[in-house]
Amino acid sequence: MPNQRVFSLTGLAFIALPLSAQLRPSQAVPVRTTIPRTADGKPDFAGVWAGPGFSHEVGPGDSDHPRTVTFDPKFWAPFKPGGKAKFLQPLTGDARHDNTAALCLPDGHPREALIKYPMQIVQSPGQIIFLYEYEHFFRIIPTDGRSHDPDADLTYEGDTVSKWEGDTLVIDPIALKSAPLDAYPHVGAVTDNVVRYHSDKLHTIERIRYTDPMTASYEITIDDPEIFTKPWSQMFGMKLHPTWKLLEHVCEASRVSVTSAPIVAPP
Repeated sequence: MPNQRVFSLTGLAFIALPLSAQLRPSQAVPVRTTIPRTADGKPDFAGVWAGPGFSHEVGPGDSDHPRTVTFDPKFWAPFKPGGKAKFLQPLTGDARHDNTAALCLPDGHPREALIKYPMQIVQSPGQIIFLYEYEHFFRIIPTDGRSHDPDADLTYEGDTVSKWEGDTLVIDPIALKSAPLDAYPHVGAVTDNVVRYHSDKLHTIERIRYTDPMTASYEITIDDPEIFTKPWSQMFGMKLHPTWKLLEHVCEASRVSVTSAPIVAPP
């Protein structure tokens, strides 16, 4: 299967086409020397980015190296009484609990933020759009400082608003349905046979800021009052790839058996 990226799991295939769109060894890579700005003076994040799920060791042809990233326990706040049992749930062998992404269901926020697939940011006055290569999920986020919808239903992506604090974009999702927080356990992990679940009270804050013209910091704060005694944060990075474009990504749900689907997370 030439020029394709194929990730195969038991009974399930994830396909992105074509690989040549990402890796072109002879292609010149544009390098910016200044941080771009929109007409209103805000930093312009438009472009295709390798998020936390990459090493950011840019190689020939604007290449990068995907990796599985999960939240590091050293940053977690203490658990509330009973919070640890809610968060670290034993694997059951049923993909509807252990790994809903294996059933081609959305991975949701914040798990998708750490996925090892690129994303494209489209920025326009009053909104910013995140387009994820993985399953072609997306978020359309107003940047005008509006309040949350008080009647928002629980969803995989939640009800998300944002605002600017100087040159930092502050993204504020709530109303997130309970789901795995990240891709733990994953292939190669030293697993304790649990999946990490957040509650439907989860509230996150994402902060994105340029650190140089080709790199941005991505800090996410996890505030789940059903599980942790206080909010906690972890810092990640993002690398702009000027020659990349999003590829087609397909999940073949019809090939999945609910009870036999893999419990490890997809790449």
